[in-house]
Amino acid sequence: MCGIAGLIYAPSTPPCAAATLDSMAQALRHRGPDGAHVARLGPVDLVHTRLSIVDIAGGDQPLRGQGGTLVANGEIYNDPRIRDEIGPGAFHTGSDCESALVMWTKHGADYARYLRGMYAVALYDATRQELLLSRDPFGIKPLYYTDTPAGLAFASEPGALLQAGLARRAVAAPARAELLQLQFTTGRDTIFPGIRRLLPGETLRVARNRVMQRSRLPALPAVAPSALLTSEAQALDRLDAALMDSVSAHERADVPFGLFLSGGIDSACLLTAMARLPRTAPLRTWTATFDARNAANEAGAAQELARSAGAEHQTLRITSAMVWRNLPAIVACMDDPVADYAIIPTWLLAREAAKDVRVILSGEGGDELFCGYGRYRAAARPWWRVRKRMWRRGMFDGLGVLRDPDGPQNTHWRDGIATAEMAAHTAPTALARLQAVDTAEWLPNDLLLKLDRCLMAHGVEGRTPLLDPALAQVAAHLPDTLRTRQGKGKWLLRMWLAQHNPGARPFAPKQGFSVPIGTWIAQDGGRLGELVARQDCIAEIARPDRVRDLFTNADDTRAGAAAWTLLFYALWHRTHIRALPPAGDVFETLSA
Repeated sequence: MCGIAGLIYAPSTPPCAAATLDSMAQALRHRGPDGAHVARLGPVDLVHTRLSIVDIAGGDQPLRGQGGTLVANGEIYNDPRIRDEIGPGAFHTGSDCESALVMWTKHGADYARYLRGMYAVALYDATRQELLLSRDPFGIKPLYYTDTPAGLAFASEPGALLQAGLARRAVAAPARAELLQLQFTTGRDTIFPGIRRLLPGETLRVARNRVMQRSRLPALPAVAPSALLTSEAQALDRLDAALMDSVSAHERADVPFGLFLSGGIDSACLLTAMARLPRTAPLRTWTATFDARNAANEAGAAQELARSAGAEHQTLRITSAMVWRNLPAIVACMDDPVADYAIIPTWLLAREAAKDVRVILSGEGGDELFCGYGRYRAAARPWWRVRKRMWRRGMFDGLGVLRDPDGPQNTHWRDGIATAEMAAHTAPTALARLQAVDTAEWLPNDLLLKLDRCLMAHGVEGRTPLLDPALAQVAAHLPDTLRTRQGKGKWLLRMWLAQHNPGARPFAPKQGFSVPIGTWIAQDGGRLGELVARQDCIAEIARPDRVRDLFTNADDTRAGAAAWTLLFYALWHRTHIRALPPAGDVFETLSA
């Protein structure tokens, strides 16, 4: 896992100062603490910071070959197969990312369709003087770009573009409204004016500093109704083969790895698959528990699962004091903001895991591919279409907190979701349409972004075996009856787990893994509410008296979630717009 950045210059434009490239490299050092390299190639500059995972001695980037130069952030899981098919003579390193360069040599700008993995790639074609920017179909790895007077600049994180002075530290009001109401932002535009995301699966062809062509690979394959897997036994066989193959590929590393284990279905499936594979070292697993008395807790179930698999297991007990001490640093890593309070345990677990491993497997994607959310079960009912829309109500709707609640900034927050819904209208069922929307927006712009930033903050690579093309093929071929049944989602995953690890109790009621953020805020609600209400960025968008009320009533579910969102935004704005570093714990930082 790495960080990448660079520029492609406008014609007759002098290249930027070396200090600009050094600034981007420094901003991405947490993504690649093992070394940084810069290639100045005339009309293009490329920056790479490396986290050594595969071919530790020989895998430094940029990689060069037959007129192309590449920097990449990611893992190419079909690298062994590509090497077998092409032959060893085409390769000069053991880096799996070299397969992307070789596939470009063979297939040109269509190279990404031959890759299986998670990746963000920048590839310079010296013959055509073109730059290709590519991102994997699920959007597991991030990539951003912006137009500058010198040319088009790109980076793994917006923070690198901001730190190098290539983009403005300002807030785009439409994206801010999305963040407040959805807790994440959608589509191509970020919250920073002028900084845009490559969409999942997208490849941009850039020449003379302009985007000349866009192409896109789908995350979910289209399947004709006649091709659905109607046999449960056949579906289970297909799932078993795909899951074992994916987990085996995702374990490939020259460094120690482990697993985040929640006690839920997704991570239990991963642990069960990992336990079936040969290994030379014990499995390592981590889970979190919370000090709040009313917090849902799956730590006991996770510990029992780990014991049955012979894993070395650690449980991290997260306290309110720990949260307040670390929250400014946690929020600081979320430059592309996600106000999902799951960033708290993810960041803290990553810090703990970084003491022992450099790679973590995680269960993101299981809910989206195999239908784990309650809204999917509702969608399977024939009357769902007339009942409600997904994300029909925003976080602050009806709370009387925001200024000008009926203004355009606060009434169009759902436009990005509506666009995704329109794009998903060809999906064959209401349930499949919801999956398509989640896969297009919620998955890459909340869940995967959160995992990427929180792990990379500690130099740990996050891998998601459930987000694999082979598994996506299986999931896409399932009829609704194998996705949800008897009021339970992820039916096929549950059946597989019952077959291979019945002790995991796959049909037991879910205990949940909910961060008790409202309880923690309520304990210090008066002090926190006053500090948050006093921030200029909060006073600009919200009524201070109502902000204070939210915090003092944060043990109410809606009030607690809204209070958390404002707390997140206040800390985020201080770091990423005002460019002020954390100044101690959350109270000291907001008082500074």
